[in-house]
Amino acid sequence: MGFVLSILYFFIQYLTPAYLSGSFANLRIQLIIAVLALLVSLPTLLKSFLLKNSQSLALGGLAIAVFLSFAVGRRWIGGGQQAFLDFIPNAMAYFLMCLHVTTRKRLKVVILMMLLVSVVVIGNGFLDLQRGVLPGNQVHNAEEGRNLAKNATTSPFLMKQETDAGDVTYRLQGLGEINDPNDFGQLVVCLIPLMFIFWREKKMITNIPFVIVPVCILRFGIYLTLSRVALVAMTFVSIFAARRRIGTIPAAVLAGLMFTGALALQFTGGRAISATAGEDRTNLWGEGLQVVKSNPIFGIGYGDLWEHTQGNLTAHNSVIVCAAELGIFGLFFWCLYLFSTMRDTLVIASPTQVTEGTPFIPEESPFPQRVVVPEDISKEEMNQMGRAMLLSLIGFLAAGWFLSRAFVLTLFLLGGMAEAIYQMALKREMVPPRLKIQRVLPYSGLLACSLLIVMYVVVRILNLSH
Repeated sequence: MGFVLSILYFFIQYLTPAYLSGSFANLRIQLIIAVLALLVSLPTLLKSFLLKNSQSLALGGLAIAVFLSFAVGRRWIGGGQQAFLDFIPNAMAYFLMCLHVTTRKRLKVVILMMLLVSVVVIGNGFLDLQRGVLPGNQVHNAEEGRNLAKNATTSPFLMKQETDAGDVTYRLQGLGEINDPNDFGQLVVCLIPLMFIFWREKKMITNIPFVIVPVCILRFGIYLTLSRVALVAMTFVSIFAARRRIGTIPAAVLAGLMFTGALALQFTGGRAISATAGEDRTNLWGEGLQVVKSNPIFGIGYGDLWEHTQGNLTAHNSVIVCAAELGIFGLFFWCLYLFSTMRDTLVIASPTQVTEGTPFIPEESPFPQRVVVPEDISKEEMNQMGRAMLLSLIGFLAAGWFLSRAFVLTLFLLGGMAEAIYQMALKREMVPPRLKIQRVLPYSGLLACSLLIVMYVVVRILNLSH
């Protein structure tokens, strides 16, 4: 029951209650489902690893940092309460994933849920592009002056934007948590590697419908977003995916050729990718760093960086956004979550650190329960899941370098998936224990300092080049 409610909760968070339930949206049905999921999860929580792992501490610290960013940074306790309530729904995804995704089959269900969300957005957006969009909505028709089809419609899945040449174009976007072309592009980039968890050697009958066709649809979705960020992130994912087979340099060359080809085919809708084209974003990075200097400890308020930049824009970099809004205090806990997740993911992705292990034996319970046959997972299958998760996180972080997405649902969902896989391996004695919290803390502090230094150096270099 808890797993079903969790899947429903994720699905609604991505597509919004308004799309799914129409007039019932005002009831905030996602919060009702979240409360039910938590209540059902309480018995599982008491015996879960969540009570003693680093990510739980990190998310608790982040929740406190979100509150303090207003209560101390802005001296507004009411704002801190509201910010806390805004942060919790996304962070809760991590806990629900770890509590209920206990088997590989359940992991696949989560991936299929993410695929369904993506297909709904891609399908609706593509159909609306074919019908044409009514004047006065976000998007105009593809060709100025062309007569609209009789069934033209307004579309929440499309966003109007001008190209560098001044032409009008339209970009695919989602709803709710992914109501921006870059947000949706980031989700799809993260999802593509996860689809290969369904891959089976010499099983093309199942590989075609479960891997090849979905990946083609998702790539088409990225094309419809016209997202430069998604294209850059996919390039990074391609390099890391190919380097195991052909080496780092050939992989980088191949990815570069693919990147150039995509630009030649107008993959970004006529918008250039260059240092000059990204000058506005670089300026925002600099403004964000100035905010960090002026409010270093607790920041200027969760979600409020846009109020402190020219043009009321956010910084378009997840590190700067986290440091500016939550201060060094919040950035430390964000890095604690990130470091712990990446460390565990690297372990399960490494052939040298994963062993064959022993069969998993379910824990004894004093209460009657149905007989569960332990799921057999080989070392190769565990590595396959680990590599897919690693590529997915790389895609998220590569896109996050150019986006203000430090606290979105996708990050906490991916972190929960990574820890769920690690727990499967740990129960089968296939991987070493997690690092103790006292060992992780100094590494997280070092990571936080390093990220800020790197951002400062990058901004200085880019400003000098201009």
